Formats: sequence, structure tokens, C-alpha cells
Amino acid sequence: MTAQTGWKVLSEQKVYETNWLSVHHYECVAPTGHETIYGKVHFKQHAIGVLPVDEDGFTYLVGQDRFCFGAYSWELPEGGGPLGEAPLDAAKRELAEETNLAADHYIPLMENAHFSNSITDEVGYAFLAYGLSPCAGEPDQTEDLAVRRVHVRDVMDMMDKGEITDLFTHVMLLNAYRLANIGKLPEYIANAFLAR
Repeated sequence: MTAQTGWKVLSEQKVYETNWLSVHHYECVAPTGHETIYGKVHFKQHAIGVLPVDEDGFTYLVGQDRFCFGAYSWELPEGGGPLGEAPLDAAKRELAEETNLAADHYIPLMENAHFSNSITDEVGYAFLAYGLSPCAGEPDQTEDLAVRRVHVRDVMDMMDKGEITDLFTHVMLLNAYRLANIGKLPEYIANAFLAR
């Protein structure tokens, strides 16, 4: 049963489960004292994202068909990491799986970020990766991926034009831009985001 500060759980029923998530129905009392129902999607993995930036200020976008929206999506490398795995280890694996790249250095972009916290308990972690080199990745058998090398400023423009709809990608880019503005990124990476 989920511990809820200010919420009182009267009953819980697991109504659906896969290897990645479970859906729960609750009868509960809200902090206001009102009896209500609540539904929660519990994730068995962390959301993991990586913003790779090479020495020329380019990043790598991954294209794939996204089931939930029935649409093709261009986004930064991302996926899931088991709850018991260190998020950085999962990020290294995702980067290799989706782009065949390894990185010498990682800078955290977000930690313990809550995605859609009104209906899920999904937690996300993201990293900016640099010092890139080729490596052999082990692709996921369910993913048919395309990879594009695009300058980070052009990716920001794609985001502004609505060509990138993935929110995780938006947040990684915007947080990297913020870090560039406050001097928290290596100079050549900061210049890639800021120079016009």
C-alpha cells in the first residue's frame, strides 16, 4: 500500500500489471476529508535520458514510432533503468543502445524528477554526456531506430517549431541551456547552446 502524507488509503487493488508497470485503484480519503477514488500507474523502472554533445556542438536525435500517439518522434536518447540500477549506469547503457556512443564525462541534468505526478510515480534522471567515442551497443529488439546528428541550436529550433514533441527531450535541452547560461557547462558546450 502506498504511504500518502495527508491521504488515507482505505483499500488498494492492483488491476493490471506488466514487466514495466502496474495500475492500482484506491479507495481513499483526501487531505480535505472527502472520500474519493484514485488511480495510480506504478513504474518498475526509472525514466532515463541522455543529451550527448560532441566536440562540434552536435547532439544525436533518435527517431522511432511511438505506440501511444501513433506517431513518429524525434527525441534525445532515452529509456528505462531498473529501480535497483544506478541511473548513471542505465544512462550509459541507453546511450550505447540507441546511438552506439560512449562518453567520458556525464553531468546530471535532473535527478528524482517526477513525471505526471498526479497519476504516476515515475521518477526520471537525465545526464549531459560529452567526450564521445564510438562503441558497440546492444539494441532493444522492439525498437527500430534512426539516428540523426544535429547541432544543438538546430535541435532547439526544432523544439520551438513543434517538430520535437517529447517532453523529456524538452526538459533536457532547456536545463542544459540554463546550465550554459550560468557557467556550469564546459565552455565549448556552453558556446554551442549560446552562440548565434
